[in-house]
Amino acid sequence: MNLFDVYNLWNIEPVRAEGCTVWDSEGNEYLDLYGGHAVISIGHAHPRYLEAIRQQVAKIGFYSNSVRNPLQAELAEKLGALSGYPDYSLFLCNSGAEANENALKLASFHTGKKRVVAFTEAFHGRTSGAVAVTNNPAIQAPFNQGHKVTFVPFGDATAVKSELAKGDVAAVIIEGIQGIAGIIVPGNAFLRRLSQLCRDQGVPLILDEIQSGYGRTGDFFAHQPAGIKPDIITIAKGMGNGFPIGGVLISPAFKAKKGMLGTTFGGNHLACAAAIAVLDVLKEEKLIANAKAMGAYLKKQLAGIEGVDEVRGRGLMLGIPLPEKWADLRNQLLFESHIFTGGAKNNTMRLLPPLSITKEEIDHFITEFKKRVA
Repeated sequence: MNLFDVYNLWNIEPVRAEGCTVWDSEGNEYLDLYGGHAVISIGHAHPRYLEAIRQQVAKIGFYSNSVRNPLQAELAEKLGALSGYPDYSLFLCNSGAEANENALKLASFHTGKKRVVAFTEAFHGRTSGAVAVTNNPAIQAPFNQGHKVTFVPFGDATAVKSELAKGDVAAVIIEGIQGIAGIIVPGNAFLRRLSQLCRDQGVPLILDEIQSGYGRTGDFFAHQPAGIKPDIITIAKGMGNGFPIGGVLISPAFKAKKGMLGTTFGGNHLACAAAIAVLDVLKEEKLIANAKAMGAYLKKQLAGIEGVDEVRGRGLMLGIPLPEKWADLRNQLLFESHIFTGGAKNNTMRLLPPLSITKEEIDHFITEFKKRVA
């Protein structure tokens, strides 16, 4: 049997990693400024993280959600305290797409309505509901196109107001920062206006913080500088530092009913142990503050390079719009300088390193980057 061939793969086989460093099967060392697509939050193979998983798997690795699991309650309490949402409830699942699926379903249960308002260039996942609110027809199968979704221009509060006035909207969903679109940051004024419009019409606002959350932007969530409190927040990626886990933070206004949501693997013992370790390390090592400081330093260093006209984003979620040959530059950094970076639309290089990155590692990247853009 062969693998279903759907990925464009680099001819690199990572076999070991630590902190912000990855080694391949041939012994080459790489600086990881991509974090496996914003997944590695506290650094590869963090000792506290590894020990938590070792201890847990020696006790019990899995049982279903038909029994009590105190680790879920511990995770919810620590997440609420560190994120600033102690009064919200937590539903645990396995991935970002699944988190968005459950958020959309929950909003529809709450309102009794079907239509969703999303934004141009949005990306929310590849499962049925999540891909329906993703503005990319190329990844929507005919099966996905039966959902009632209206896309409005990103940042256009007037267009949102017009759609909400029709009275049939179950939810509005927006990313904390649009990642796939090229690191597009919504203005704080727009987020405040969006939040107010949703409140005025009684429409739940879903904040997709799957890529932009968990301290990546220098705040726990990217929306927090705007001073808003969404009705539903979705999380994943950095939550497990590589162990699959996702979650939905739910406002107290939503009332749970038995059987409303469910999952077999979500919130299992191993996943919770990993996620608790991530929160402990984020807090104890002050990695969110480090993301803010190192992100500012990285942005400043990039801004002084000829050929770099703009650096978008906040913290350690940055995008660098580059000339059309940006893909060549990315390959040079990977194969010649041994540095992992990411890509996005509109010729944008994405930088999503572990939140533990150091100034010295950033300096190394800047030195290599300058060589390639000169």
